[in-house]
Amino acid sequence: MVFIRNSVTHVYALMPFGDQIEHEPKNPYQTDFVLKRDITGMDTPNKHHPLDHRNLKKLVEIGIALSTQKEIKTLLELILESARDICQADAGTLYSLDRKKSQLNFEIVQNASLKIGLPGDPRAGHTTLPPIPLEADGVQNLKNVSAFAVHTGKSVNIPDVYSTPLDFDFAGPKAYDAQFGYHTRSMLVIPLKDHKDRIIGVLQLINAMDRDSNEIIEFTAYSESLVQSLASQAAVAFNNALLIQNLKDLLAAFIESMATAIDEKSPYTGGHIRRVVDLCMRIAKEINQSDTGYFSDIFLDRDEIEELKIAAWMHDVGKVVTPGHIIDKTTKLETIFDRIDLIELRAQLIESLIEKDFLNRKMTLIETGKGDHSQIQQLESECLKSIQSLHTDLEFIRTCNQSKEVMDNEAVNRIKRIANKRYHFDSSVVDLVRPGELANLCIRKGNLNHEERKIIEDHARVTRKITEKLPFPEELSQVSRIAASHHERPDGSGYPDGLSGQNLSIQSRILALADIFEALTAKDRPYRKPMSLSQAVKILEFMKHDGHIDDKVLDLFLDTCIHIEYAQKELFPEQIDMDK
Repeated sequence: MVFIRNSVTHVYALMPFGDQIEHEPKNPYQTDFVLKRDITGMDTPNKHHPLDHRNLKKLVEIGIALSTQKEIKTLLELILESARDICQADAGTLYSLDRKKSQLNFEIVQNASLKIGLPGDPRAGHTTLPPIPLEADGVQNLKNVSAFAVHTGKSVNIPDVYSTPLDFDFAGPKAYDAQFGYHTRSMLVIPLKDHKDRIIGVLQLINAMDRDSNEIIEFTAYSESLVQSLASQAAVAFNNALLIQNLKDLLAAFIESMATAIDEKSPYTGGHIRRVVDLCMRIAKEINQSDTGYFSDIFLDRDEIEELKIAAWMHDVGKVVTPGHIIDKTTKLETIFDRIDLIELRAQLIESLIEKDFLNRKMTLIETGKGDHSQIQQLESECLKSIQSLHTDLEFIRTCNQSKEVMDNEAVNRIKRIANKRYHFDSSVVDLVRPGELANLCIRKGNLNHEERKIIEDHARVTRKITEKLPFPEELSQVSRIAASHHERPDGSGYPDGLSGQNLSIQSRILALADIFEALTAKDRPYRKPMSLSQAVKILEFMKHDGHIDDKVLDLFLDTCIHIEYAQKELFPEQIDMDK
């Protein structure tokens, strides 16, 4: 006997033997079953049957559980497990519908006899089945029973797959039987339909088991009706979970796109945010695995990990308003262009004026006859000396402009002396270095002056301003705070708010360390050579001593060799000069 039905409220589309079950539903959600006998001799219960009460209670409990579960894999396991339980099925498979690829994708399998997909199964999460195509050469695939359920929207109840009169291809189940030593007999295939009656998947149950004898029997009409009811609830729950997951995926994709745009704003920082996210996840994983010391009592749950991950992706979003020429500043004199070009142009002008002045004075001596050979030689010597001094000054300016080292007092004072030089020609005075240029050339560390550094630092405040506008759910409510505090320091000397101590969450401290370590070891920074790993670690140790980074997080970072693993993946081989 083969049953193919549209829903619980419809009579059988195909029933070659036996009586139909009579039912007169009071509403779409309630059906009273009248006890009848079919050719199997099995009773189907009415509303007073004790099994009906038990299963009704179970359906309610399952419905509540389905409505509260949002994690898709766990939800699918619950759907399949509940369907198997409610009709005593030994095994089952669940497929989701992929409309773009026109196929059913395998999601989960459970088999009690083979202990596949059940708690304790070492193969859990590794068992896979091939997708089921819905079409072949443009023609609907009606040979596969699951594909048939999708195309027709009907349930299929098969007492014995090895002796069914219907023209289905059961090569898959038979190959499964041969591989695992199993015997597939009865099968119930039900399409999962959402609230709009759209099919979103297929539930396939295998081998109904008799409660008393534990022998394989066919799926009764009553069991089918129960699974139909469960399938309706399951489809809605599954669809809701998919919608939630799709929204999460959309948010994640948008956030990563924004991060990519920020990174690509500068050709020198591409990949910075991705690497910071990677470091944050590595540190968080080690914290959760730590069972000794400070972190033994600290565990970041799934929501806190997600908060950290999103905050890491968004920590530099405030740089969207930072001028590109400041982000990309490679020399001390650079603004929209490098002002060393102006100084070199002035140097050429001064050199020409020095030579012109020498020629004029030489011509005067010759024309007046007041100068002898020695005086002319002295003028030439003075001219060459002035030009040589100009060249020396210009070369030192070039060096200071490109300097990647900390400038000492001697270098600063020399730059100031050069800037104080005045070149007098007739009634005009020419300066080689102007006040604004002098201020930049005197930057002792890095290449940003005070005003530019303030603009750069302001990105943390802007990050908070932007992320505060995003309506994160309650479980992700700290994303903005974490993202905006990645430049805060435990001693309170950071920015934008000068937070310290307990005001800095563990996620903020993780993000701060990850951001600093990535910046120190980055191999693509224009203002310095790639830093060796040992040098970066030494700087981190100094920062720890000064209270600029969290000591506990850094100790774990180094003790678990995260820096080594990261370096092997991201740094040049020549940067890696330590192995622990």
